[in-house]
Amino acid sequence: MAPATGKPMAGKRFSRFKPAMPREEAARQGVIAGAAWSVFQDRDAVMAFLNTHRDDLGGRPLDIAIASDDGLRTVRDVLATLPV
Repeated sequence: MAPATGKPMAGKRFSRFKPAMPREEAARQGVIAGAAWSVFQDRDAVMAFLNTHRDDLGGRPLDIAIASDDGLRTVRDVLATLPV
């Protein structure tokens, strides 16, 4: 917005949406969501696992998994040890 007039500035486009997630992070998100689904096979359980802080990981599994390939492996290893 132009400061004095309150009208949009010429040539400027504004978006209310956040920028897209980088492809690598989106790919890891898909992988970890699929891995969690294969363990729990219940939407609520998957969402709870991915979005709840875990002391053994030092954060939310979803955040850890999308941050790096090592984080993805770590979260997958945790999933492999869960009794379901």
